[in-house]
Order: sequence, then C-alpha cells, then structure tokens
Amino acid sequence: MRNPRAFFKPLAVGAPSPPSEVPARPYRMIHFFPPQNEKVRTKIPQLIPQVDVLLGNLEDGIPAEDKAAAREGLIEVALNNEFGNTSLWTRINSLDSPWVLDDLLNVIPRIGNKLDVVMVPKVEGPWDIHYIDRLLAQLEARHGIKKSLQVHAILETALGVSNVEEIAAASPRMQGISLGPADLAASRRMKTTRVGGGHPSYQVIADPDLDNADAPRPAAQQDPWHYTLARMVDACNSAGILPFYGPFGAIEDPVACQYQFRAAFLMGCVGAWTLHPSQIEIARREFSPTVEEVRTAKRIIESMSDGTGTVMLDGRMQDDATFKQAQVIVQTARMIAARDPEYAELYGL
Repeated sequence: MRNPRAFFKPLAVGAPSPPSEVPARPYRMIHFFPPQNEKVRTKIPQLIPQVDVLLGNLEDGIPAEDKAAAREGLIEVALNNEFGNTSLWTRINSLDSPWVLDDLLNVIPRIGNKLDVVMVPKVEGPWDIHYIDRLLAQLEARHGIKKSLQVHAILETALGVSNVEEIAAASPRMQGISLGPADLAASRRMKTTRVGGGHPSYQVIADPDLDNADAPRPAAQQDPWHYTLARMVDACNSAGILPFYGPFGAIEDPVACQYQFRAAFLMGCVGAWTLHPSQIEIARREFSPTVEEVRTAKRIIESMSDGTGTVMLDGRMQDDATFKQAQVIVQTARMIAARDPEYAELYGL
C-alpha cells in the first residue's frame, strides 16, 4: 500500500501531480465513436456540443486490422477540433492485448494535453491500475503533458467484481468505473448474449393461489445486473469516484434503454455509454433530475435552512436525511444547468 502522505505525489520525476478530486461536471453520456471510420469523423464537430463526453474507441468493436487506423483517426479528431465543455476520452485495448502499448505510446505523446481520461478495459485488480498509473506518469513526464490524465476502469470480469473496492481506491487518477455487462456475462458463464438490461428468463413468479390451482401466476422480469451495479456504486462513492452504467446494446429498443438508464440514475450512477446517436438524448434526459424532483428538493432545502430537525411538506416528513438527498439532487441540477442552457431554464437555475 502506498504511503498516504505520498498518495498524491507524481509517480515519475517531472510528471504533473495527480488530481485530488474528480472534476465536478456532468457525465450523463459517454458517447463512443469508431475513430477509423472517416464518415464518422466528419460528423464529430456536430457531435461535440451534443454530448458530455466523447470517447474514441480503440478496443472491442475495432477489428485487429484497423487498430492502427483507429489510433491515427483519434489523433486526427483531437488535433482538428476544439472540445469546449465536452470531455475527450479514449478506451485503450486491454492490458493483456498485443495492442495496448502501441495505443499508449502513440496516443499520449501526441494528444495527451487534449485527453482527459483513459478508459481501461477488463480491470481485474488494483495491480492493473498501478501499472497504468506508473506508465502514464512516465509518458507525461517524458512528453511534457501539463495535466495528469485520469483513469476510468471497466468492471467486466468476475475477478474485477471481487476486487472492485480495491480498484476504486487504487490511484488518485481514478475518475470512475463502468459496468461492462457483456464481458462480465462471459466471465461468469452466464447464459445470455445480451449487452445490459434485463433478461426474459431471469424472473420471479408469484406463489400459487391455494384456492385455485389453475389461476395464472404473475411473473416479472428482473435485472441480473442489480447486485453488481449496487456493489460498484458503493465502491465508487466510498472512494470518491463516479459510477457509470456502461452500454445498453438493444439500439432498436429505446423504451428499454430509457428504463435501464433511469434505474441506473436512481441507483446512483451519473451516466452511461451511448453507442448510437439515438441514445444520446435518452441519456441526456434520464441522467438529469426531473423538474419536479428539483423543485421538491429546493423546497426541502429552503424549509430546513441548517439541515437539522424535521418539517412537514405536503404531508411528508422531511429530516436531515432527506435534506442530504435534496442537496444531491440540487447539486446535480446545478452542474447540468451550467453545462446545458435548456436545463438551466427548466430548473430555474
């Protein structure tokens, strides 16, 4: 374990000091794009103002023969665009792949000053974060990168879930963790080919009617990711970093996407991945508090100026716990309003 007094010291001579806090800003959608695709690259200037995070993907979904082109495409996008309030990320290849060193040794020296976050797939333990932490510090020092790059881990193996608390606290670079349901399903030997969401075979059924054995027994589809998501949210918040849902693969089912994103937001996630432009607006809406939620939260705060005691609002008791809940909602709304003029008007902020 690193000495707590040295936790925020650079891991290479000349590297910038790592951040002491995760930047306070909206992360409602991490929008993935394939950088090797020239047609997609031409649309990037129109995408930038629509998304909170734009991520150039170098890993899964990029064929082996296109890995080098994806790196060059990402570098081209970074150099030829200004991102304003939109954060630029990349997802590198996994640490056990033959491409990851080429990703880091090509991308960081050329666009490290424009990147904010490096997303690392298939993180299995704190040792993976320690490795990338030191390597990034060496690259920052060697190539004069002025800011410390943050690290975002993807939780997509059974071993990673077992070590999620240690992963979350492994480095001051840690920005957040995303749930990676597809690879996690394979790692767990789950019998599904779905990417996120529920499953029709994962259900609970009501007890039989003792007075009518032939009566229908209602059943309800469940969320097989609920346990993992809740554990990840707790690990992230315990370490002061941010939890994200990850991908929802059923592009053709926007209603299911809406419900999954909203449930993740309710559980504490700050955002999710968007794999198709049609999911951007869903994430923007579902990871923003509703106007009524913000209005109620503001009333609770106004009625409990110092956050102590109890008050009654519309027949409901409010106390210090609901005061804290209200603060979370209003703080989230203020961050979103600062980024998004439409929500600033809706919230009256």
